[in-house]
Amino acid sequence: MVEWCLPQDIDLEGVEFKSMASGSHKIQSDFIYFRKGPFFGLACFANMPVESELERGARMKSVGVLSPSYTLLYRYMHFLENQVRHQEKYRFTWKEPSLNDGTWHFGGSGAGCLLAHTEYFSQSYFQQAGLPSFLPCSHSQITHPAGCMSQFIKFFGEQILILWKFALLRKRILIFSPPPVGVVCYRVYCCCCLANVSLPGIGSTVPESKPFFYVNVADIESLEVEVSYVACTTEKIFEEKRELYDVYVDNQNVKTHHGHLQPLLKINGADREKYRRLNEQRQMLLYSQEVGEDYTPCEEDLFVLAFGGCQLW
Repeated sequence: MVEWCLPQDIDLEGVEFKSMASGSHKIQSDFIYFRKGPFFGLACFANMPVESELERGARMKSVGVLSPSYTLLYRYMHFLENQVRHQEKYRFTWKEPSLNDGTWHFGGSGAGCLLAHTEYFSQSYFQQAGLPSFLPCSHSQITHPAGCMSQFIKFFGEQILILWKFALLRKRILIFSPPPVGVVCYRVYCCCCLANVSLPGIGSTVPESKPFFYVNVADIESLEVEVSYVACTTEKIFEEKRELYDVYVDNQNVKTHHGHLQPLLKINGADREKYRRLNEQRQMLLYSQEVGEDYTPCEEDLFVLAFGGCQLW
């Protein structure tokens, strides 16, 4: 149930399941990106052992923020982490922060909180921030914590070229991983960034790729009608529901059950050459950051340079 929210008339049905990934009871902390209707959300999760039979030995809470755009949500990560640690001290009673103290500072914008209660006797706290600065931001703008894309490249290696092709084709891409799910949400984000790097001749003719971020079984009905998405889940049951996805990613294993897409799973010589150039550019970026050059290209520049002029083979 929703315990307290501002504004009070917002639809929060099911938000408690989006704020805590399935399996989160096995970990101590995490963060999670998700979609709720027209909003994107970021929540920070904490799990604290307690001597309480009512709470089944664990107190789990999640504090989050909703916004019309996801590109700048990470700026509120520090606040959310502090709030979840603060609220974790209390069982079922919301400790409302004062509008006059430092815990309610968002860098200039007014805000409120949304609370929910899960089946684990846990509390979820969400923050509906009215952030005017978010509204003009393009969904495809690459704004992210430092190192997000470099880690993405390092994790997938040459497989990143396979993901790039599927993302360009706007296929339904589902990434599976057990908790913690925060870093997997970043992989969803990076996949969309790959898809949104414009290519000569097709940049404006293809619909923009937007992330779903974390999904669970409650999202099955909405996924059934989607023709293109990138999402992640911690629920293994999705692997059996092939009608919901075109591409399934488990760790670094990228696979598809569609016969006509099978050839795209093979790494060819052109892919290896592209990946070699990408690595060279990444090393140049890291070096320029270390030596503190006057102009240091950002990771967005790296992606545009590496993929913007690529030709498909």
